[in-house]
Amino acid sequence: MPDYILAFAIAMGAALLLTPGVIVLAAKTGALDKPDARKVHKKPIPRIGGIGIYGAFMIAMLTVVSVTPLSDEVTWEITGLMVGGSLIFLLGIVDDYKNLHPKVKLLGQIIAATVLVVGFDVRIDFITDPFGDYLFLEYLAVPATLFWIVGLTNTVNLIDGLDGLAAGVATIAAVTIFLVALEQSFLLVAVLTAALGGAAFGFLYYNFNPAKIFMGDSGSMFLGYMLAGISVIGAVKSAATIALIVPILALGLPILDTTFAIIRRYRGGVPIFKPDKGHLHHRLLDLGFTQRQAVLLMYVISALLGLSAVALTEVSAQIAVGIFAVVVLSVLFGAKKLGIFRLNQSPNYTG
Repeated sequence: MPDYILAFAIAMGAALLLTPGVIVLAAKTGALDKPDARKVHKKPIPRIGGIGIYGAFMIAMLTVVSVTPLSDEVTWEITGLMVGGSLIFLLGIVDDYKNLHPKVKLLGQIIAATVLVVGFDVRIDFITDPFGDYLFLEYLAVPATLFWIVGLTNTVNLIDGLDGLAAGVATIAAVTIFLVALEQSFLLVAVLTAALGGAAFGFLYYNFNPAKIFMGDSGSMFLGYMLAGISVIGAVKSAATIALIVPILALGLPILDTTFAIIRRYRGGVPIFKPDKGHLHHRLLDLGFTQRQAVLLMYVISALLGLSAVALTEVSAQIAVGIFAVVVLSVLFGAKKLGIFRLNQSPNYTG
């Protein structure tokens, strides 16, 4: 059995088995997301589901590592991801219980990213442009990689607004990167994304509407951090331009939604960290979609972006960049039509 199939199966099974226990733990320790005027759910919901996702991923990876001979380099990269992922998970758990100030949470994210980038030397030192020329990042390598990791950590965190949304989008993104990694024979990236996708998919069984448990910041930040770190490893192993375009498209929905939120809040004169009601899922609810319908539509959008990313690996870098630009412009046009750039005062707000 290939290692990536083993990783996916173990992670999914572990998530299915662990999550019911996490639901009980949340009820006993008071880790509940209580309803209020800005949230959709009407009763307290456990919100430390990240424990199940984190535990499932770790069990899967430790199992694979124990049965597969690995080089020192690969072992070092996996260790870096697991250490950094553990730090971001612990930060999320504290936030799920204590509701940390956004600036404190951002500092914690930077520290967790620094451990991976500086402590384990997982960073992008150079890329190629569409014409095949090398672009050495030099002194920008560390800050650029830190920005990438912290940015993606927050994009998945911010899109976690409806039942099953973040878990489903993360699963689709993981599968996208997995398929590209498999096609390019990046087996380490394939195993890591298989384990992460399996953990998120298994958790989705309990998280889809009506959700029995929320993943909380411990889950959403862990998924975002791991997808970011894994994509950096993939980019390092392939300096081609497409290596960076693939994860950007795979996570296109949360990346663009977060970008729109920053622009919208800046134009509206409100703090960037202040939640608003203008995310894509809020606009869909305003249009009359149910939670399930809105989430399923966003799954379809994510899947189409993922398929585009996979297709781009079959064309030249120049054509890939052109298609990428067309996709982004199309999304911008659609976002403007939906009013994504305007602050929304609708009551259909989930935080």
